[in-house]
Amino acid sequence: MADDKASRTANIFDVARLAGVSHQTVSRVLNNMPNVRPATRARVEQAIAQLRYSPSPAARALVTRRTRTIGLVTPGTVDYGPSSIATNFNFAARAARYNVDAISSPQSDVAAVRAAIDGLLKQRVDAIVLIVVDVEVLAAVQAIEIDVPIVAAATTSRPHPRLVAIDQYRGARAAVRHLLESGYSTVRHIAGPARNPDAVERLRGWREEIASARAQSTPPVHGDWSAASGYRIATETDLAPGEGIFVANDHMAIGVLSALRERGLRVPEDIGVVGFDDVPEAPFVFPSLTTVRQDFAALGEILMQKVLLMVEEPDTVSESTPLPTRLIVRDSAPLRP
Repeated sequence: MADDKASRTANIFDVARLAGVSHQTVSRVLNNMPNVRPATRARVEQAIAQLRYSPSPAARALVTRRTRTIGLVTPGTVDYGPSSIATNFNFAARAARYNVDAISSPQSDVAAVRAAIDGLLKQRVDAIVLIVVDVEVLAAVQAIEIDVPIVAAATTSRPHPRLVAIDQYRGARAAVRHLLESGYSTVRHIAGPARNPDAVERLRGWREEIASARAQSTPPVHGDWSAASGYRIATETDLAPGEGIFVANDHMAIGVLSALRERGLRVPEDIGVVGFDDVPEAPFVFPSLTTVRQDFAALGEILMQKVLLMVEEPDTVSESTPLPTRLIVRDSAPLRP
């Protein structure tokens, strides 16, 4: 009797524990996704049979009404990060045999984002995914209540069950630590837009690493993610040899490199520069750009896994651990003995 009760109440996490895999892997097997090793798939299927697991009645009802379409709300910018997330989420959705219906919306306007969500709901999408680049929109997404699962790619200092993110904070700390360990006494910060969640977390990481190292500090200056803004800030800022600059994205960093070259400041001999993103151009600028790499392919896959879990187990609450970043050392701030 006890075994019958356990099997009736088994959930996706029980299956994962018995099979020795993650709940995301169980979700891939349930949705017949291709990126599961045969031995792993067999182990999961055996656990499903042993526990007599099936999705909850609410999830079953949802499945019967599926359109296999996910609504995607993007900020409508050409910035590297958001566009890379959107591209890789589309790849992950296609691998799971889902269609994506995308709408671009000005993300400084909460009402416009809500209107975009309402428009997608009228298309009977199975879930909503948002790429969030504004802190006010992020707050609204965390509080919104709709009839389908909603997931956002957004960074915040506080975990939330609807959010999937890359660890901007620790990536920023690694960048600043590298500059300090390379002998630059002061690390300036050219930050992104003040209301951008990624920029906020990179700024927080810079501040806390500076404080932890008890290093010299200067007020941050905000750019707009463009190379032109990085160039302008580096042209107007009073810089001295021995300083490092942590730039909140690679395109602004490319502008910084151009301005420093025009000013006769050598990189890395006089000034060290570290960017963020690892854009395709980063290895080919002069000097090649030291930067923090983000794994957008993994983020797109985790976004899709989160959607599938919320569709299959709508009563399950799970928080995702932010994906780690990787410091890529090149000539603009090389390792020093």
